[in-house]
Amino acid sequence: MARRALKLATLAAATSGIYLYGNKFLDPNDFGVVRVGRAIATVHLRSAERLRELCCANRGTFIKVGQHLGALDYLLPEEYTRTLKVLHSQAPQSTRQEIEQVIREDLGKEIKELFLSFEDTPLGAASLAQVHKAVLQDGRTVAVKIQHPKVQAQSSKDILLMEVLLLVVKQIFPDFEFMWLVEEAKKNLPLELDFLNEGRNAEKVAHMLKNFDFLKVPRIYWELSTRRVLLMEFMEGGQVNDSAYMERNGINVNEISRNLGKLYSEMIFVNGFVHCDPHPGNVLVKKCPASGKAHIILLDHGLYQVLSDSFRMDYCCLWQALIKADMKRVQKYSQRLGAGDLYPLFACMLTARSWESVNRGIDRSPVSASEDVEIRSNAAAYLPQITQLLNNVPRQMLLLLKTNDLLRGIESALHTRASASSFLNMSRCCIRAVSTYQRSKSHSLCRRAQISLSEALSLWQINLYELFLWLKGSQLGNWVIALLSRMHHSTY
Repeated sequence: MARRALKLATLAAATSGIYLYGNKFLDPNDFGVVRVGRAIATVHLRSAERLRELCCANRGTFIKVGQHLGALDYLLPEEYTRTLKVLHSQAPQSTRQEIEQVIREDLGKEIKELFLSFEDTPLGAASLAQVHKAVLQDGRTVAVKIQHPKVQAQSSKDILLMEVLLLVVKQIFPDFEFMWLVEEAKKNLPLELDFLNEGRNAEKVAHMLKNFDFLKVPRIYWELSTRRVLLMEFMEGGQVNDSAYMERNGINVNEISRNLGKLYSEMIFVNGFVHCDPHPGNVLVKKCPASGKAHIILLDHGLYQVLSDSFRMDYCCLWQALIKADMKRVQKYSQRLGAGDLYPLFACMLTARSWESVNRGIDRSPVSASEDVEIRSNAAAYLPQITQLLNNVPRQMLLLLKTNDLLRGIESALHTRASASSFLNMSRCCIRAVSTYQRSKSHSLCRRAQISLSEALSLWQINLYELFLWLKGSQLGNWVIALLSRMHHSTY
């Protein structure tokens, strides 16, 4: 009740402010809410800039955590995400001498013994490693991922330092809980620092998604790979958010966006094995000269989230409820995932839509510019509640939220956000995942047949609806509608 009253008061103040300003009675700078809002934004910006400077100074683990925060577009104030995003492209580089040292220690040979050529300038540098293009003695072109030499030794100290800093901040600002960052770093960093684990992840996801002919995952050369050096098949292309590159190369942005959605829906809802770092540098696109098809190249397989069956089923059911605008089920499954009474905020965080849009149905209308601004503004206003949610939800949810925001960032860059086809693909995957799980738990042949029949019917309904949408938007559909309209009028 109090929140509703506050909302009405704010609306009334804003409305009267517009009226008075339009009539030259009052300068908007005289409003306390405007001045306070500007002050809060300035504080956020200064804090974000200092955090970025700290990450750049301490490098390694600190940059990794800064990149994680920079990816949470719809969860944190824009001042933080905009400022920290540069860490994706401004990670430090190791020197040639440091690279030679790591290769010598891990592979027992000099660079000139292993490669015909080795480019000094890295293709890319990240918080934990950098990648160089090279040619093996047998003529194969490869990408060589080499870990920064001091990262292993410093990572445990960095995590301890980060934990101490966050405990100090918590004493000063009790509402701001970010200990989940330390917990995630403790769990994920050892895995990311083991490049053999990354190689296994790459092979696992390539096998798991082999039915998607548009997906390409670089082959791993195990004979020259260690925990700190990873040799892969060299693949190149444009970044997935580079619409100008796609236009130059005749690549359909809608097809890329649709296929990327299929890929991640399959990973999240069906397989429960999710690539959790789809920032544009790790997702490339390229048109195959032979077939003319556009390929998605997935790189950097160090960070994956494995979802438990119980979590995955609750998450499937929650998304089905969100797509159908079934608020009772949205509340039920949000609370099962730890949202408690903050389930409306949780639904908005997951969908990056306003509560009004969630109630109306997230597939009913695309995201407007004003709604986008509203969501980003609310990220600052509800930061204490957001941090409370991030502490309460299962740890599996944290990387999914980051993944969701990175994917939304790509869709925004390609202007393909919230298309009906993306929700239909998600629905298909949710239906298949829930049906497969239910069949695995049923011991009755009759019940399994019933589940399969229900699954087939639901998928058929989605296909029929997709056909309707295609006809509605196509020239053929317009002709059919016009013909039916004429036939209708001719009968009267």
